[in-house]
Amino acid sequence: MNWDDLRFLVEIGREGTLAAAARRLKVDQTTVARRLRALEDTLGTPLFERSDKHWRPTAVGASVLERATRIEEDVAGLARLAETGTRTVSGVVRTTSVSAIASDYLVPRLNGLYARHPELLVELIASNDNLNVSRREADIAIRLARPESGDFLIRKLADVGFAVYAAPSAQHDDWVTYDDELAHTPEMRWLAAQLAGQRVRLRTNSLAGLLRAVAGGIGRAVLPCFLADSAPGLIRTSGPQPVLSRDLWLLVHPDARRQPRVAAVADWLGECFATDALAFRG
Repeated sequence: MNWDDLRFLVEIGREGTLAAAARRLKVDQTTVARRLRALEDTLGTPLFERSDKHWRPTAVGASVLERATRIEEDVAGLARLAETGTRTVSGVVRTTSVSAIASDYLVPRLNGLYARHPELLVELIASNDNLNVSRREADIAIRLARPESGDFLIRKLADVGFAVYAAPSAQHDDWVTYDDELAHTPEMRWLAAQLAGQRVRLRTNSLAGLLRAVAGGIGRAVLPCFLADSAPGLIRTSGPQPVLSRDLWLLVHPDARRQPRVAAVADWLGECFATDALAFRG
């Protein structure tokens, strides 16, 4: 068996289509199909069946996929283990968070980290996707929801307050909101109870888009206080206290935390959020 074929199996199972798996693996779709066929030929049984344009594992395929996923995580663990022997704070640290944290909060503060550790390189991934720390898609994840399972070291970074904001000269009746993709978030659930016949003028999956829409007078919105309180052209209309709060969590794999470069970034993050705790709380 070619062990490398298991990577292709895992990505097909994770993504559900050959095209999506190919993008993740940075190969063409034909290569993904060929590697899957090679693995099926080796094992002598189909591992996936196509249904509604998606590739779903067969009964055997599901069992193979479960074991292959564990192998993938074990291989990632070996790589982390090998890196714990160095004491030098240098190299790449992949950190992921939502765009509001990654771009608007962390990027302006990176010079302070680099002054402390000149040999570090932070690879900052602004994404709403839950990149997997166990598989080394990221070394550190900052998330607005505590995971219910997984082998992580978890640390609470901050309470993130949310309030209602509008432009000073705008009518305060209409709303701008996230789209249905983010309807599950606490701020959207809070807003759903307030709408009651009021008009929504814009839906978007972009926090930056909401901020610009509110500043432009299109409508009011529920926004994180640490961004909106300092944004020009916005006023808080819901009163001095936040209307809701969410916990912000830092996740690191235990093996990665032993690496000096990852430990340095994790410690720096903790210091940053502790310094700005009041701003985040709103």
